[in-house]
Amino acid sequence: MKNLYIVSLGCPKNAVDSEHLGGVLEAAGFRLVSRAEEADVALVNTCGFLQAAVEEGIQVILDLERLKKEGVVSRIAVVGCMLNRYGDELKAEFPTVDFWAKSEDWGALLREMGRDVPAAAASGCLRADLSGTPWTRYLKISEGCNSHCSYCAIPGIRGRLRSVPVAQIVGEARRLVDEGAKELCLVGQELSIYGADLFGRPSLPFLLDELEKELPRGVWLRLFYLHPSLVDTAFLERVAASPVILPWLDIPIQHVDDGVLRRMNRPPVERHIRELFRRGREIDPDFAFRTTLMVGFPGETRAQFDKLLDFVEEIGFDRLGAFVYSPEDGTPAAAFPDQIPEAEKTARYNELMELQQQVSLTRQAHFVGHELNVLIDEVDEETGERVGRSFRDAPEIDGVVTVTGAERARPGDVITVKITASSEYDLSGVAIHE
Repeated sequence: MKNLYIVSLGCPKNAVDSEHLGGVLEAAGFRLVSRAEEADVALVNTCGFLQAAVEEGIQVILDLERLKKEGVVSRIAVVGCMLNRYGDELKAEFPTVDFWAKSEDWGALLREMGRDVPAAAASGCLRADLSGTPWTRYLKISEGCNSHCSYCAIPGIRGRLRSVPVAQIVGEARRLVDEGAKELCLVGQELSIYGADLFGRPSLPFLLDELEKELPRGVWLRLFYLHPSLVDTAFLERVAASPVILPWLDIPIQHVDDGVLRRMNRPPVERHIRELFRRGREIDPDFAFRTTLMVGFPGETRAQFDKLLDFVEEIGFDRLGAFVYSPEDGTPAAAFPDQIPEAEKTARYNELMELQQQVSLTRQAHFVGHELNVLIDEVDEETGERVGRSFRDAPEIDGVVTVTGAERARPGDVITVKITASSEYDLSGVAIHE
């Protein structure tokens, strides 16, 4: 039996791929280990979405080559999105890599390794927990995308939408809960279009209905990556009334100006976007919204950027991520005129994030005095404090809640906390003992 170490790069969707790959490799006779020094084979599952991710992947490959040269590992495997995007170039650049495979082509990887493909691999039921937090797990419901935004390389990397069958998703959700999951994070390139390839129309509400029937009360269901044009008032009301879906939605809008949205090849839905977030807060003032914005897209004027700033201040997003536009190989936007200088893009990014810091500070203060359920992630052994997250906090990317008075709470427990103080991104409070 060979020991195998996996490095997973990129987004949660890639992390799910790595866990499925880990399950397949275990079924094929490998033993997964947590340190490269314990491994015979070191494998990296790469991300190719942005040039920064590609650069990170190249650095990891170089690090693994060094370990191989030093005799720490004997073989190297490189798989994932970078192979889909730059396969021939990578193979020429890194001849010392032993095994290669594109995203999800785990059968090809096993054949290169001289192993048989486990019969259960095709069912999607094989999965290893690589997260280290069995109470929080990611569940991928689709792959690929049909949108063809002018800046995005994903359709070229991952292809068109491929939805996972409902029964398979529900079965995997049940297994994860049986293994101890308290929080299931649904991910896909665009959750909103789930099922369009299976049923002829987007069918996310149907999937959510089926999951609600099967999941026990108390499980958190968190929805990532919803396209704003496909989220309406009825969906917000459905989420707010759900016993398991958290009133937290990740809705990347990229921009609010219709002119910029058109150049992005996204629907020009400024009025809809404004109404969407306004209605959410009318339905529930505590409704948590996360979004992603892009600054410095080709042709973005100062007036259009100022409109974006005004919008961010108006809505008061609970969480906001932003990134500077990067011209990606093979995307239409890379050839657009009026490319904005890097210094100006960086200045706009900094201005946006400084504003969001103030917006977040105000929004955080809204929850002081509230009682929130908090999922404990870790224990500070020095202070005895517990650190966890409320419904407003996605794992690894959002804030945390620091809790005192919860000496018996362990990671994975959900406890009630009265919030006593807030900062720009985090909350703190005292456990309520019933």
